[in-house]
Amino acid sequence: MFELLRKFLLLMLLFVVALSTYLTIQNTTDWREPLWAAIYPINGDGYDSTARYISQLTEADFDAIEEFMKRESLRYSITIDRPVRVVLGDEVKAQPPAPPRGGNPFSIAYWSLKLRWWAASVTRDQQGPSPDIRLFVVYFDPDYRSTVAHSLGLQKGLIGVVNVFAAPEQDAQNIFVIAHEMLHTLGATDKYAPPDWLPVYPEGYADPERNPLYPQTAAEIMGGRIPLSKNSAEMPASLGQALIGPATAVEIGMLE
Repeated sequence: MFELLRKFLLLMLLFVVALSTYLTIQNTTDWREPLWAAIYPINGDGYDSTARYISQLTEADFDAIEEFMKRESLRYSITIDRPVRVVLGDEVKAQPPAPPRGGNPFSIAYWSLKLRWWAASVTRDQQGPSPDIRLFVVYFDPDYRSTVAHSLGLQKGLIGVVNVFAAPEQDAQNIFVIAHEMLHTLGATDKYAPPDWLPVYPEGYADPERNPLYPQTAAEIMGGRIPLSKNSAEMPASLGQALIGPATAVEIGMLE
């Protein structure tokens, strides 16, 4: 009986959260007002080198995201001068809760609620207006690890957790990954698939009507990489080699 009651209360809480999320999503994807996206750096490995990298970050380091969103919104006849305003928040000292292993829906729902609670608690004392989107960017020194965990962006709560490398030579690709996860928070879905995680044709291609089709010269932002052939693709050097395709534009409300 106690277990049934616990599940019922969780379902009721999820219903209330889902309703609130739906209304928020409707407001954040009508593109009538600029969206505020705050970036909160986190030292993911505790190394002094990572701390030094974070201490040198400035808001201007993320200008490419604003420029990308303005360029792409204009392609879809959205004329807001600044569709996304990116601000740099203070460093967050706490680590985000790790996502659960496996696909148990109750575990995932509980973790999602826990992440939102955590995000609210660690940003409560931040200066400035409350942002629409909160992006927690977790930095790691590449001298100590060669890979980072998969990043994620939740439409529920408009929260992203982005794992990247604390190295100047990685800055441009870091920005690409941050923009990718930011669009997840607005409802965009991945347009690559297993087993090789290559962009899916046609929606994962920047120019699916190109002739010859390969190599592509840009990446669809949610496709993640630039297709070079049917069986190979590479990361773009920067957001300058990326665009928002029609399928993604529909998902985030830029195209009907």
